[in-house]
Amino acid sequence: QVELVESGGGLVQAGDSLRLSCAASGRTFTDYVMGWFRQAPGKEREFVAAITWSGLVTRYIEPVKGRFTIFADNAKNTVYLQMNSLRVEDTAVYYCAADRWPALVVQREPNYWGQGTRVTVSS
Repeated sequence: QVELVESGGGLVQAGDSLRLSCAASGRTFTDYVMGWFRQAPGKEREFVAAITWSGLVTRYIEPVKGRFTIFADNAKNTVYLQMNSLRVEDTAVYYCAADRWPALVVQREPNYWGQGTRVTVSS
């Protein structure tokens, strides 16, 4: 079992930065890839970014490339999503997720989810 707890959401203005955190725990969480998904109002949940615990492999969707950075702190068992140059269209509930690479990155249907943290970007 893997437990994920997100934090760091909030209300910001367009152009601002925000950092989301996801603390992971459980017996085998290091076996999994970590990722962030988001669900905007009225839209389906979408994959945003993923990282291996080694930090050697990352993936991003095109709209966030160059603005968002996913990174991991193994000592703290925490994965972060640094979001810069935020846009109104980044407004969503952001979810941390964990699973093996095919499930999380390819199929985008991970088994483990956090509770979500809301990010609101105003114009």
